[in-house]
Amino acid sequence: MNLELLLSYIQNKLTDDLFQLGLYQCLLSFLVACFVAVVSIPVVIKISELKFLMEKPGSRSSHKTATPTFGGIAIFAAILISYFLWPAIDQTDIYRTNLSIVGMSILFFIGIKDDMVGIDPNKKIFFQVLPSLILIFFGKLRIDYLYGIFGMYHINDVFSILITCLIFITIINAINLIDGIDGLAGAISTLASLTFGGWFLLTNHFAMACLAFTLSGALVGFLRFNFSHTSKIFMGNTGSLILGFLLSFFAVRFINLNNSFRFDPTSFFNAPIIAIVILIVPIFDTLRVFLVRIMAGRSPFSADRNHMHHIIVDNGLSHAAATAVLCSISLINTVLFFLFHRDITNTESLFILVGMFFLYMTAGVFLKMRARVQAIDKPRRKGLYLSQVANAFSGKNILRYL
Repeated sequence: MNLELLLSYIQNKLTDDLFQLGLYQCLLSFLVACFVAVVSIPVVIKISELKFLMEKPGSRSSHKTATPTFGGIAIFAAILISYFLWPAIDQTDIYRTNLSIVGMSILFFIGIKDDMVGIDPNKKIFFQVLPSLILIFFGKLRIDYLYGIFGMYHINDVFSILITCLIFITIINAINLIDGIDGLAGAISTLASLTFGGWFLLTNHFAMACLAFTLSGALVGFLRFNFSHTSKIFMGNTGSLILGFLLSFFAVRFINLNNSFRFDPTSFFNAPIIAIVILIVPIFDTLRVFLVRIMAGRSPFSADRNHMHHIIVDNGLSHAAATAVLCSISLINTVLFFLFHRDITNTESLFILVGMFFLYMTAGVFLKMRARVQAIDKPRRKGLYLSQVANAFSGKNILRYL
């Protein structure tokens, strides 16, 4: 993508009546979804308190008091009401977006059951694959072009189905796993949906854009309560499963469309890398905790406090500050990639991401070590810190800090 061509393209778009109508609809969708979430969440909080549907603090919890955990219900309602309120401007993706609502509804009820009584992990994976397959087979949504990564371009149907399913499962669980402190999953998802939605809007895919802006509006309304001290609520698995599924849908469709319109000034020859960069925080965090658990001889799905957001909070930052740090990392990486990606191949970009991931792992080691040292008496802190630095990378000791 040529930046100068893109700026000229945007200027021309602003004078287009159809684009103006789509922009107007997206803005209204955002505002209506935000309003519905803000109005409905107090009702959800009240019912949760009356029926004792609260999440109690545990050993891994970052909260100190019992908190309602059904914010996903309000997010789901806000998306449905806001999205179906407007007539479709174009028919390009209307069937796919409707199918995504079907898949989101399946995950909504699975999430409610998981929040209330729990659900077997194998069943949970099955019900993540099911809505993905609905989009893959009925909506013909799949990754069938790899943009030259390791010399691969067009791939066969079987491999395209498998890799698309893997993307859905990975992103759904990645969003679920970062939902550990106030605002993080909601803020990261808001940034990602606005980024994808802005591109869909510029390329006249108004149904996709409307759904993306609807999601971001619902999340902004939710975040007002998620950060509150007096009327706090969590999104729960109900909300995180919905977010992960819709972001997976946006990411896969973004990659598809950039292949279809590769000679358009708004298209990107490195769309898969961009999709990873937009979701870099949940993807890196999921890979990191899985590797740490495997290296420690535990199941990658076992629970602990090894997520980066937990480590940052253990270093003394508040939930809001930790969320701001990780969102800033996501935003800065996205902006820098857009600025400097022009002359880099997709394979080279992937190697750069691998290098960044090892830097992320290293940062986790030192932050974990710093948090442990801070828990010890202040007079001994300096000496212990230096000795632990010396021994941190010896043998199995590193596993204590990962």
